[in-house]
Amino acid sequence: MTVTVSGPLPDEVYDVAVVGAGVVGAAIARELARYPLRTALVEASGDVGDGTSKANTAILHTGFDAVPGSLEARLVREGRDRLAVYAEECGIPVEPIGALLVAWDDEQLATLPALARKAARNGYRRTRTVCADELRRREPHLGPGAVGALEVPDESVICPWTTTLAYATQAVRAGVDLHLNCRVDGVSEGSRRSPHRLSTGRGPLRTRWLVNAAGLYADEFDRLLGHTDFSVTPRRGQLMVFDKLARGLLTHILLPVPTALGKGVLVSPTVYGNVMLGPTAEDLDDKRATGSTAEGLAFLTEKGRRIMPDLLEEEVTAVYAGLRAATEHDDYMIRSHPGQRYVTVGGIRSTGLTASMAIAAYVVDLLSEAGAEPGTAADLVPVTMPNLGEAFPRPYERAELIAADPAYGAIVCHCERVTRGEIRDALAADIPPSSVEGLRRRTRALGGRCQGFYCGAAVRALFDAPSHGAPSYGAPAADSSSHGSEAAR
Repeated sequence: MTVTVSGPLPDEVYDVAVVGAGVVGAAIARELARYPLRTALVEASGDVGDGTSKANTAILHTGFDAVPGSLEARLVREGRDRLAVYAEECGIPVEPIGALLVAWDDEQLATLPALARKAARNGYRRTRTVCADELRRREPHLGPGAVGALEVPDESVICPWTTTLAYATQAVRAGVDLHLNCRVDGVSEGSRRSPHRLSTGRGPLRTRWLVNAAGLYADEFDRLLGHTDFSVTPRRGQLMVFDKLARGLLTHILLPVPTALGKGVLVSPTVYGNVMLGPTAEDLDDKRATGSTAEGLAFLTEKGRRIMPDLLEEEVTAVYAGLRAATEHDDYMIRSHPGQRYVTVGGIRSTGLTASMAIAAYVVDLLSEAGAEPGTAADLVPVTMPNLGEAFPRPYERAELIAADPAYGAIVCHCERVTRGEIRDALAADIPPSSVEGLRRRTRALGGRCQGFYCGAAVRALFDAPSHGAPSYGAPAADSSSHGSEAAR
């Protein structure tokens, strides 16, 4: 079990290297871990899921509105079923609360039957038209003017942070090497008998097969190997998060009727007990532009006031923005290049979380068809993830857990009711956080109403304590001939 954060990389030839440890890259690494392969998962930042995967709308889609016949439609449909089973196995929080596509005028109302037929073409046949009276009974806080809706009962909300971490943890425990702080800036393409040689900030890494899951940077990585099939345009989505007192205002994910301009702004509960409003859809040039803007928040406020006026009376606890890897194409850009022993996994947009496990299986199939010969698959040892969901018992609520270990009764973050035991466990995990922000994604600490005003110092002290067992991030490797600074077991 090896996780490295600094120092030279192993002087060995991997069978497969996956570049990018977002939710898709981590899922691919996990799938490859089922085979007798030496696999590396390489990530530029200091944590898994630290790019696009950490800031999305956190919905487990049914794929009802995908383009029929597209690769995305197929993989979302297959991925949804796989991830639903996996989440239950691992303890990833999922709430199947269903969605309502709300029509606000007769023109939108007239499109609902076509959307139902589109869902059926995508293999989803459980949609149902809801009249205005029923809609008002079920969602009494909707703004005035709603004339009907299409119900999609199997849409769910999920924890995206735990999903990525579960994939990566299971992969690492099964023998995948995870190399963090390891940006790839060059590739020397191998010949039929020699491996690829990746130039990274931590020295060279050699691999026979290469998978590009670099997210926003997948197009740039593709160009290193001579491909210009697509360009990634970062599409910023700004979102507002409302305090838990707003959770009682709605019982479904409230979606707009999609238009030619996109899916629009939704209102959705989160598994953490909050309510989310967003996202915007802004095509940008800067792949690092994850800041929120006054214009974006004003736009969301205007939309939110129309959808659910009462929501705007509640406290906003946070705003954030994520970037989707949009391309000029309407489908995923997953391409196999057998002659180069290389697979591109590009153009994975907001549905990538749902489709991640199906994408992973598809990529392994492409590698096999290209001649990788992965061997016989084996079952992985299941993992059990900490519960971050508000709808399930948290450690502070479990008397038997506190009796066995009082640290689970010592609350550090009172807004989110995060205990010292949970923080301790996260810091000692197989893949520990590299920052306080990473610790927040593992525990919810600092993510509540006060945003760390009261507990920030205490959480920071626990993170900085040398006894928590995490590696010394950013420090030089103690032994430059070893596999770097390892959180290894």
